[in-house]
Amino acid sequence: MFGYTARSILAGALLITGAAQAQEIVVGGKNFTEQQLLSAMTAQLLEANGYTVDNRGGMGSAAVRQAMESGQIDVYWEYTGTSLITYNKVEEKLDAQATYDKVKELDAEKGIVWLDASMANNTYALAMRQEESEKLGITTISDFAARVNNENDLTLASNAEWYARPDGLKPLQETYGFEMGRSEVSRMDSGLVYEALKNGDVNVGLVFATDGRIPAFNFVVLEDDKGYFPAYALAPVVRDEVLEANPKIGELLNAMAAKLDDQTMATLNAKVDVDRVSIENVASEFLKESGLVS
Repeated sequence: MFGYTARSILAGALLITGAAQAQEIVVGGKNFTEQQLLSAMTAQLLEANGYTVDNRGGMGSAAVRQAMESGQIDVYWEYTGTSLITYNKVEEKLDAQATYDKVKELDAEKGIVWLDASMANNTYALAMRQEESEKLGITTISDFAARVNNENDLTLASNAEWYARPDGLKPLQETYGFEMGRSEVSRMDSGLVYEALKNGDVNVGLVFATDGRIPAFNFVVLEDDKGYFPAYALAPVVRDEVLEANPKIGELLNAMAAKLDDQTMATLNAKVDVDRVSIENVASEFLKESGLVS
């Protein structure tokens, strides 16, 4: 009887230990292409390194943040500007490094650890067709402003929200010292901006810096040389207790972050949105080509 009881206790202990080791890492993500790619890439990377993963990508921004704070998900990729402005209600305009430092500090109080920021910054940007950019010698927003002031022959497409908002076109013009009349600015749906620019209906368009249509349509993003647009650097965030129990996750995700920049994310997004390759296949191909998995 004693021997059976001992074996039962030992077996139970082993089961408990095994369950702890097999605890799932729950990966979250938002509901647009870039985020769905990131959650798939994260899930595949962790699985390749022996973790059991539950991928819950496709959530709304507020929902994924709430799920992180309540412990329902363990890791996802966030944008520094979103955390600063939307989640932490900071109105002060900060540069990229200060934004990262501030959200790292504020979110630490909520049990959320910011790992290394990537070079991908999914902020607003101004873009031109590459051929026209080279022809006119416009590579920065200052170049664009100078052309507007000297020649007044350029047109701009923008979504209606950015045209009117207090951190949109008007303060951009004040920062760079130029002014465009209402007839030079076309307001339209964000998706139509890309088509208008591609078709040559306008000279410059308001875009998101990591949108896949930028490389697909041979656009170039004008350098924001006065740092007007807020920083939305992309970085992995992890619940502190999960990272403490699984420190290797930090190493893996920092290595992945080091591989990401605007051009890389735009190319990956284009493979899904333009070439219609599946998210799982794009994620797998990236991890292998970047050397993150064998």
